[in-house]
Amino acid sequence: MPPRDAAAGTTSQPQAAVSGPAPLLGAQGVAKTYGSVTALESVDVSVGDGEILTILGPSGSGKTTLLKIVAGFELPDAGSVVLGGQDITYASPAARGIGMVFQNYALFPHMKVADNIAFPLEMRRVGRDEIRRRVGEALELVGLAGYDARLPRQLSGGQQQRVALARAIVFRPRLLLLDEPFGALDRKLREQMQLEVKRLQRQLGIAALFVTHDQEEALVLSDRIAVMSRGRIEQIALPAEIYARPANRFVADFIGESNIFRARVTAVHGDRLEAECEGQVKAVVRGATPRRGGSDIALVIRPEAPRRLDDGETAENIMTGTVAEVIYLGDAVKYVLRLEQGGELVVRWPYLQSRRTLGVGEPVRVGWAGDLVHVVDWN
Repeated sequence: MPPRDAAAGTTSQPQAAVSGPAPLLGAQGVAKTYGSVTALESVDVSVGDGEILTILGPSGSGKTTLLKIVAGFELPDAGSVVLGGQDITYASPAARGIGMVFQNYALFPHMKVADNIAFPLEMRRVGRDEIRRRVGEALELVGLAGYDARLPRQLSGGQQQRVALARAIVFRPRLLLLDEPFGALDRKLREQMQLEVKRLQRQLGIAALFVTHDQEEALVLSDRIAVMSRGRIEQIALPAEIYARPANRFVADFIGESNIFRARVTAVHGDRLEAECEGQVKAVVRGATPRRGGSDIALVIRPEAPRRLDDGETAENIMTGTVAEVIYLGDAVKYVLRLEQGGELVVRWPYLQSRRTLGVGEPVRVGWAGDLVHVVDWN
């Protein structure tokens, strides 16, 4: 069954097409099974010229299998892969003109940095002088000028990843594939490399297909994000839309942090819904596509949506409870509230030195506007 469309409340396929001219990369109806395991189930995805599309999903969702099929390391059981208008479904990896960056770098340990970067050019029989020039340019681009004579073991993890990136772009590919490339790096270096890749990709105008399970990484890097689960694409959209308007409960739960409450629609007034949550809590939603009275829905509330209410303040939606947990995050404080009606609500507010942090056990009232609630089907 195809996923449910959150906005319309009807069944539809995720938006997979790039608007405007034909996309650089188009994978249509791609399917792959390994014995009784379905790795990909009729996946459609496209990447436009100069675009970074991130394939995001948990382990086993099929994202790496899709990347391998695009790269030519695996053949699909069904479907096609088209690059620049040419069907490359059964072309060899070397014939596709695609650059790849792996998590484990895949550098030749016995070869110097310059020789590692030059390898794709040598395989393409590029002249010696041209190789020397292009290798020098690639080293400049990744900030490693002067490192050409070193061996990989003489470099840090971040420097090795830069060499791998230089090797992937030196032959001027039409498309760059990145498979969890920063997974082995520490957080600070990973964040630096994310920005470096984005800068480099923009500077060169190369389209990129990026695979990760890191939601924050996807939000930072991507022009669009494709969320995968169990071999299928659940939603393809801009990062802001993925976060604010997830297509279903899986996307809402997987992307960022969400409070998800089961509710039943009790009244419909145009785009204004009234619902009753578990624990008899009344909820108001504005801006949602109308649903039938009695429908089971999920209310998605991001942690930053509720605000603390002082005495006498009111809001369209109000919950009361006590602080069960306080988590200091540096620029913010996350509170887990134990609700009077039962259950928990997670809120995250900016840390302000001028405002006292709440303590465990303190009572608190929170409220939020109806247009800060997103509705998806419960099923």
